[in-house]
Amino acid sequence: MEPALLDQRQAVSDARPSAPARPRRADRSVARLVLGRLLLLPLLLAGVTLAMFALAQSAPFDPVVAALGERALTMDGPTLASMRERLGEVSALQQWAAWWGNVLTGDLGASTSLRRPVAAVLAERLLWTLGLMAAALLLAVPLGLLLGAWAGTRPGTLADRVVGAGLLSLQAAPPFWLGLVGIWLFAVAWGWLPTGGATSLSADRAQPLDVLRHAVLPVSVLALSQLPWYALVVRDATRDALAGPAVRGAWARGIPRRQILRAHAVRPALLPLVTVLGVRLPELITGAVLVEVVFSWPGIASAVVESALRLDFALLAAITVLSTIIVVLGNLAADLLYRVVDPRVGERDG
Repeated sequence: MEPALLDQRQAVSDARPSAPARPRRADRSVARLVLGRLLLLPLLLAGVTLAMFALAQSAPFDPVVAALGERALTMDGPTLASMRERLGEVSALQQWAAWWGNVLTGDLGASTSLRRPVAAVLAERLLWTLGLMAAALLLAVPLGLLLGAWAGTRPGTLADRVVGAGLLSLQAAPPFWLGLVGIWLFAVAWGWLPTGGATSLSADRAQPLDVLRHAVLPVSVLALSQLPWYALVVRDATRDALAGPAVRGAWARGIPRRQILRAHAVRPALLPLVTVLGVRLPELITGAVLVEVVFSWPGIASAVVESALRLDFALLAAITVLSTIIVVLGNLAADLLYRVVDPRVGERDG
């Protein structure tokens, strides 16, 4: 080979980026993303809790009566007026600062509605709620992907229309209505499943099979309330991909149908699915609140209703902080998963 040609090839080789450059650039992008979200989290928690204390102080409710409950009926008027005056002298900012001061020392306060330390309430109920939401996601996401891909690869057919109409109808149904229908059918009419709770009344402690039997209806209802959002976005993305030039070119090149559908139609639908996963996370928590109330599930979400009705600010603030952390970390996980599905996203970010 001529020396000049060797020099030319060497110059081209030197001009190309080295192989590890892309992974290093992607790692830096991921590190910046994670660090930015973690630095933003304390500011977000501070703002959310401050807004909660400000709204609570301006609410037209009597915090003294809410805190004392039935004991307020046995107290005289001057004592109640004195307590209201003392509470009114403390601004929302002072309450917020005092609450964070206690939280940073490990003291979450005591729940006035449940008569227990807030930390004990969270420790007792958190796993029930996380388990309910995780099981619903594990059921809804794969089923939504399969159902949406199946309907999306049959655009305009009777199956596509039936699935689309069914998903839209299911999307319009609120979770509590699905829960009531499920209880009526499977617990009352047919007697296959229990009406609510996490364990049988006769059980001394939680048994795995008993908990699984009680979890079938709450998990199924929560999964069904999320399923249409995942299935419809996969169905629409798959239909758009099938009409794109990449699929038409693949058909022209004679690529097998199964490979075209998997690589060029269904795979691009994963990106909008990941986006919907992150966006729908607050709605998943809201749906868990409704499902836990309907089925008397002993999770932390049902405590939200109790703390809001009884103006239990200590428990309400702790649940607000916890919900905010779950939403921020869930969105961060969705963004990281987005980069796994499409590595070009991280490369574009730098």
